[in-house]
Amino acid sequence: MERTSTEDKAAVGAVTGDLARLAGAYGVATEHHGWRGDVVHADEATVRAVLAALGVDAETPEAVRAALAEHELTRRQRLLPPVIVTRSGRAETFSVHTDPGARLELWIEQEDGGVRRDLAERSRHLPPAADGQAVQERAYALPVDLPLGWHTLHARVLSTADTPQGSGGVPGARTDERHATAPVAVTPARLAPPPGRSWGFMVQLYSLLSRRSWGIGDLVDLADLAGWSARRHGAGFVLVNPLHAASPVAPVEPSPYLPVSRRFTDPMYVRVEAVPEYAYLSPVEHAVAEELRLRTGDLENAATDTATGTTTATAPGDGGAADIADTGARGSGERLDRDRVRTAKREALAMVHRVPRSPGREAAYRAFLAAEGRWLDDHATWCALVEEYGPNWHDWPAELHDPDGPGVRAARRRLSAAVDFHRWCQWIADEQLADAQRTARDAGMPLGVVHDLAVGVHPDGSDAWILGSARGGEVLALGASGGAPPDAMNAFGQDWSQPPWHPVRLAEAGYAPYRELLRAVFRNAGAVRVDHILGLFRFWWIPRGNRPDRGAYVRYDHEAMVGILALEAHRAGAVVVGEDLGTVEPWVRDYLRERGILGTSVLWFEQNEAGPMPPEEWRALSLATVTTHDLPPTAARLGGEHVDLWAELGLLATDADTARADADRDRDAWLDLLRSRGLLRPGAGERETVEALHRLLVRAPCRMLGVWLPDAVGDRRPQNLPGTSREYPNWLLPVADSAGRKVLLEDLTASARASSLARVLRGL
Repeated sequence: MERTSTEDKAAVGAVTGDLARLAGAYGVATEHHGWRGDVVHADEATVRAVLAALGVDAETPEAVRAALAEHELTRRQRLLPPVIVTRSGRAETFSVHTDPGARLELWIEQEDGGVRRDLAERSRHLPPAADGQAVQERAYALPVDLPLGWHTLHARVLSTADTPQGSGGVPGARTDERHATAPVAVTPARLAPPPGRSWGFMVQLYSLLSRRSWGIGDLVDLADLAGWSARRHGAGFVLVNPLHAASPVAPVEPSPYLPVSRRFTDPMYVRVEAVPEYAYLSPVEHAVAEELRLRTGDLENAATDTATGTTTATAPGDGGAADIADTGARGSGERLDRDRVRTAKREALAMVHRVPRSPGREAAYRAFLAAEGRWLDDHATWCALVEEYGPNWHDWPAELHDPDGPGVRAARRRLSAAVDFHRWCQWIADEQLADAQRTARDAGMPLGVVHDLAVGVHPDGSDAWILGSARGGEVLALGASGGAPPDAMNAFGQDWSQPPWHPVRLAEAGYAPYRELLRAVFRNAGAVRVDHILGLFRFWWIPRGNRPDRGAYVRYDHEAMVGILALEAHRAGAVVVGEDLGTVEPWVRDYLRERGILGTSVLWFEQNEAGPMPPEEWRALSLATVTTHDLPPTAARLGGEHVDLWAELGLLATDADTARADADRDRDAWLDLLRSRGLLRPGAGERETVEALHRLLVRAPCRMLGVWLPDAVGDRRPQNLPGTSREYPNWLLPVADSAGRKVLLEDLTASARASSLARVLRGL
């Protein structure tokens, strides 16, 4: 973006000297290539602020020199690296630091219990002493045939010293011993590709209701959608929005990309009647539950109501829902009321929770609790505390800020019934997630449910409370938020208000929180879409209080981040799809392809200097779509309605006439390609054109083809309008037809338009 203030102009310039070296030591980039291709320098104040968010004092030259010395001393004093992540078949080398002349024993305890001692020493040298302390650095190589999985490297140092005579010792005896361990992850060199080519619907699950669901689409609706689309139309998967946990109290953040926890599921997606214990409610309780369900069926009408709630942050490409304005026909019609749904389901599930479980069900519940462990206890405790003290844990009494403190332990005992309820909700949600995936696979889907992993979490949520604390290893950096630098879509940059992973502390924790998160997401998935997978390589950090453009990229160990992702996917027998759109370093897509991770190809973006790229030239290892939840539905784009909406809301970077001309030119280029391929007849209408675009998609070699479900019924309203919060009802619109009338799941299965589009994809 163009800087206009004197302060900004003075700040621009390359960071040099000790500050640049310190930034490099912690992965903070002092410059990057902007979206125009020019080099953008981070100013010194921003670099110091990002380092402060990493816990490094860089405010003065003396502090910078001290931090550099401490970083080097810590490295030299560490016997083993905190963690080693390698690829299968690689002779990965690592460094060991000992006193000069010390004897060293190394061995690996494999995950299966086997022991390996065949670690080859590659080199050793004695660097110059630091602070008068000499340290010997040795390099060793892991065995190349270590099996995939998590192993433990052990190191024992035996120092020798002359022991005085008469002291009971023997000269030269072992007198000092150090022992250290480090986790070793051996990851797949390359993930197996998806089993053949397949297509599937992409849907924001909450937006597709059935006649039996409670005000939003739920996990039973997901199972029904999967079963119908597989058996009737040969679909191979269903891709859904993140189903991560949201706040248990109103107002509920509408964006599924800004959850309170990525580790757990939102109980709002549970179908109450599908819980086995529901059958044993009393007649009166059944009547109460049915009344609650009927109450959730009354959606808000935009003609008379506005959505309520408070949005404190926005996720990638996300707008909130606070005080949403009426945007005319494009945003009018029925709207989802998450607060009403959550309140009703909370009451109904509480009744079911009180029903005694059979011995077998009780045993299954206890096994779930044992498997989920402390993290589930902490999340359930956070939920119970939110119900008592409010949704922002920063405003709670100070003694409740530490999940491991005596105040929280006392509160957990006092609120034990509520804590158990929230733990039970996670068990029920997990059971219904498993049922949905089982239904999809039984119906013949090779992949089944494709889950979506959001970029991050709400700063006031349970993950931030747990993982930003000392007990959680402070692996989330609460002093910064992730986002994006200025680009063609947003000249001011984006602040997603999500605390990023702390790369150093995450490595020191052996990537355990990241590993556990991935295992939970993959558990009931045939594939996982990773939103903004570029964040596993580098992430735009915005120090607290800074504008979005006053940030800097922080680099991560992508070998570790991507490798662990691949390992957990391999163990689950799942596929990984990376959302790799936006400003991408040229080598990143090559790296992901090398690791067997699919990219994302959106038709409108597949262009080169000559115009639309022929589909045969698209990436084979990719999920290809015509549109997505962050883009206009295809019918709206064909009619240019998205430009009218952007103009109405003041989102255009240019004047409306120029924007319309550009959009028309872009659309017409694609229509010309369709006609040249014989895929579109003269005078074709909107429905035929939508189908023709998908026929073009079928001609691409991409392994997965996604169909935005609203395109199957002619919906013209975007589900999300990036860059808005109050101006548009993001994440609040049910699937509707071209006239804005709500389309239920039962209507979809009877829709001639949906079946016709599905037949196009079945021909792949």
